[in-house]
Amino acid sequence: MDHQQGSVRLDKWLWAARFFKTRALAAEAVAGGEVKVNRERAKAAKAIRPGDVLEVRIGPYEYVLDVRALAERRGPATAAALLYEERAESRAKREALAAQLRAEKSWLQRPQGRPSKRDRRAIVRLKHGGNR
Repeated sequence: MDHQQGSVRLDKWLWAARFFKTRALAAEAVAGGEVKVNRERAKAAKAIRPGDVLEVRIGPYEYVLDVRALAERRGPATAAALLYEERAESRAKREALAAQLRAEKSWLQRPQGRPSKRDRRAIVRLKHGGNR
């Protein structure tokens, strides 16, 4: 999986490491400032090398990664996992955030099935102010 020249475009690497489904999504995230290389905002064509530190934000989650290897082609997930190493504090923060979001989500009660005829009429009255 190692690349011969010693560097790869940032968007290609993010795609090959399976952080984004397409290279276009990776480039869009980089352009939007969601990816930093060595604590600096970068462009999609930025050449990255082993040893670089990437900060990748995907939704509410932030990954801090050390680049271990390079790849231009997308391979299996097991091979993609060898391209980087996530820092311990990054993983701990991400897992804590995931647990917090799961806990917040558990408080929400979803309605069971479709509303009854009576419930539907109450919804219509609420929406239209009793004009129906």
